[in-house]
Amino acid sequence: MDDTLLIREVRPWGGPAADIRIEGGRIAAIGANLAAPAGAQVMEGRGRIAIPGLVEAHTHLDKTLLGLPWYRNEVGPRLIDKIDNERRMKRALDIDPHRQSMRQALQSLGHGSTHIRSHVDVDTDHGMWGIEGVAATREKLRDLVHIELVAFPQSGLLVRPGTLELMDAALAAGAEVVGGLDPCAIDRDPKGHLDAVFGLAQKHGKPVDIHLHEPGEMGAFSMELIIERTRALGMAGRVVVSHAFCLGAPEMDALIEAIAEAGVAIMTTASPSRPVPPVLKLAKAGVVTCSGNDGIRDTWGPYGNGDMVERAMIVGLRNNLRRDDEVELGLRICTEGGARIMALPRYGLAEGCDADLVLVPAETVASLVVDRSRDRTVLRRGRVVAEGGVPVMAAP
Repeated sequence: MDDTLLIREVRPWGGPAADIRIEGGRIAAIGANLAAPAGAQVMEGRGRIAIPGLVEAHTHLDKTLLGLPWYRNEVGPRLIDKIDNERRMKRALDIDPHRQSMRQALQSLGHGSTHIRSHVDVDTDHGMWGIEGVAATREKLRDLVHIELVAFPQSGLLVRPGTLELMDAALAAGAEVVGGLDPCAIDRDPKGHLDAVFGLAQKHGKPVDIHLHEPGEMGAFSMELIIERTRALGMAGRVVVSHAFCLGAPEMDALIEAIAEAGVAIMTTASPSRPVPPVLKLAKAGVVTCSGNDGIRDTWGPYGNGDMVERAMIVGLRNNLRRDDEVELGLRICTEGGARIMALPRYGLAEGCDADLVLVPAETVASLVVDRSRDRTVLRRGRVVAEGGVPVMAAP
């Protein structure tokens, strides 16, 4: 019974106290006063709330400066300023994708993220350096945290000849998702850009996740083109638009309804600097919504710690979520929403699900988000992989 664990007295999603029996890395039973099989390990839950593993559904593991000397940021205000500066500074600052992604992934695991979707740069200056580095981290940490790679043309796809071929190679090498970026504002060829992105998706049988920073009417136009392709190619449930700042503009209700009908999902970081997608409207329309910490301590900005409970709080603050059920929605966006977008097959708190759990002391789910206790026990398939913010593996 070495693979059997009985967790006594926890409160799944803040509900009544129950025991959770885990066998072979999956939840075998949830109920009151479960018997401990002979030889089973027993963990005292102490009345803590149990939630499924947090899902970091949008980050950039290859870019973090965690563990490196402080970077003095004097970069210009435009998006392209940040993109060009970052590309130049990768080698100068020794931002080794494997080492840095190990550092960030383990920090995120300490906070409770058991699943991470990472956009990884593919460009003609650095080739497959980022993909290879983060893929090595994915393999090294596969028993601790699940990492999914998005091949991401951060510097542009069509404006930098050779990038499309590198994207094709990255997907053939094991990247799970096709990335895209601002079809109008960066590539200045929305049809060509989206034809290329969705063409790669069709060729490799992969889903799509497109950064869309474009504001207002420009962003809405790009969104409409994405919706058209999603419908035409039968890709409902396999397309994510990240950031989607255009949805924060007035009079976007019809576009939100079209997004829902097409089965396109939205990722929001609830950025404080831009209009953001209104999560209550998205939920009412039935749009799957997830969240992520985006860049963490990188050349774009100094902020971020990888804590998806904190991100749930930021989603709540940015969307004026005040009622307890609304605050809980913020946390579900950072758990179940991300799981749906990543198409995790056995995710959740039910019998048969993978035993990816976070145990946190809190009165209610809403207070869990507000108080953000660091006293978290993190389990990956029934094995404790982090305690009190400290993962079982040390970062390099």
